[in-house]
Amino acid sequence: MESKIEILSTVTIDHSDDLYKVVDVLNRTLKREDLMFGLALDQDDQTKAVFTIYRT
Repeated sequence: MESKIEILSTVTIDHSDDLYKVVDVLNRTLKREDLMFGLALDQDDQTKAVFTIYRT
C-alpha cells in the first residue's frame, strides 16, 4: 500500500515561539479529515517560518 502526501498550500510567515502550538492543535483536530500541517524554519531567513498544509 503506497501512501501519497499532497501539498495543498505553503506560506512563509514571521516566526513566533508559539506557532508550534497552532500546528499541533490543527494536526490533532483535523487528522480525521486526512489533513496534516507542518512548520519549519525558512532556510534562508531564520526569522521566518514555512507553514505547509498536506493531504494524506
